[in-house]
Amino acid sequence: MKKFEVVFPGNKKIDVKFNDFLVKTDQSKKNEGDETAPEPFDIFLSSLGACAGIYAKSFCDIRKLSCRGMKLFLSASFKKGQKHMEGIEITLHVNQEFPEKYIKPIIKTMNGCAVKNQLHPDINIQTSVVYLED
Repeated sequence: MKKFEVVFPGNKKIDVKFNDFLVKTDQSKKNEGDETAPEPFDIFLSSLGACAGIYAKSFCDIRKLSCRGMKLFLSASFKKGQKHMEGIEITLHVNQEFPEKYIKPIIKTMNGCAVKNQLHPDINIQTSVVYLED
């Protein structure tokens, strides 16, 4: 079992300690914080992007495909008037040398992301790949 220690260093700051790591969070000024670190929900979304990203990177590494210029963008949309996510778009940008035959397989690989698979099934997740412009 993985253990996390949550500490409260002041105002709206919350820090999480695990292994030899420290993840700092804060709230926006709008939410009475000091804006010294990301909000917890932003870290959650970042972890989703990082998870999809490492799946894509590993896919390329195994096949010895270039990751030159590769970028992943993630955006979340929310239900009108609510704080619940409605959808997530994950878009991987690959260089022109990326073989077209691997587009569907890399999407399938990114969709296997462990963080993504913890999300509620009602959240519409669209994963795509686009080519970078030269």
